[in-house]
This record gives sequence, C-alpha cells and structure tokens, in this order.
Amino acid sequence: MSTIRVKKLSPNAILPTYGSAEAAGADLYACLEETVSIAPGEVFWVPTGVALEVPKGCAGLIYARSSMGVKRGLAPANKVGVIDSDYRGEIRVVLLNHSKQVQTVAPGERVAQLIITPVLTPAYEEVEELTDTERGIGGFGSTGK
Repeated sequence: MSTIRVKKLSPNAILPTYGSAEAAGADLYACLEETVSIAPGEVFWVPTGVALEVPKGCAGLIYARSSMGVKRGLAPANKVGVIDSDYRGEIRVVLLNHSKQVQTVAPGERVAQLIITPVLTPAYEEVEELTDTERGIGGFGSTGK
C-alpha cells in the first residue's frame, strides 16, 4: 500500500479514512465551525481543511457518498471532482442539494469519498480515418441489439 502525504490546514480537520478494509474510497470530512444549511437547488463549498499530494501519474477523484446522494439528495455539483497531481491547495467539496428540503452539513460529517487512481495523458493526433470495429458509430443503446 502506498502513502498519500496530507497537510492539515485547520486543527479541526480530519484526515481521509476508509470505512472498511476493502473500501475503494476514503471518506472526506467537513471542516466547519458550525452546521450549515443548504437550500434546495443551492450549492455550498464544503472545506475539508486538508491539502494532499496526489502522486504524479495519478488523479484524486471526488465522488458522492451514496448515502448522502440517495437518502438526502446531497452530491458533488460537478458530479466528479478531479484533483490533479500538481494541485496543493485545500480540498473542497461543492455539494448541490438535489432534494426538495433544506439539508444540513455538520462539522466533522463525511461529505464525499476520494479515490486515487492512475491516469494516462496521451498525445492527441488528428487523423483522416479511425480503425473499423464491429460497433462502428453505433451510439447509445446500440450494443444491446
């Protein structure tokens, strides 16, 4: 297992943790002074109070915690946040309230999950034609026929 270097930017910050031995994502925690309310349709930038070093050749991906999205309608506004390996600022989670009720986020609450994953950064080359495949240009739903 590798190690990710994490810097606490606030004494109240909680380092990412895994909920189980087999969990793919590490929980990110709200670093707030007090509980905040998010109205329906509104977004709130939740500070985590941590900065981290994503290894070169990797990216940190911030996903919704399924319980927050399904049960409370709170999920990252950008669907999946991307942390580049050269970013050293605070990790913040932009939560959007998809529900019809005001939702609250409390200090220390788990607000998202972070997955560190390898990424490829290929060069892009313009060509006149692409290689043929059985699927070809078939779009949405074309593989189930």
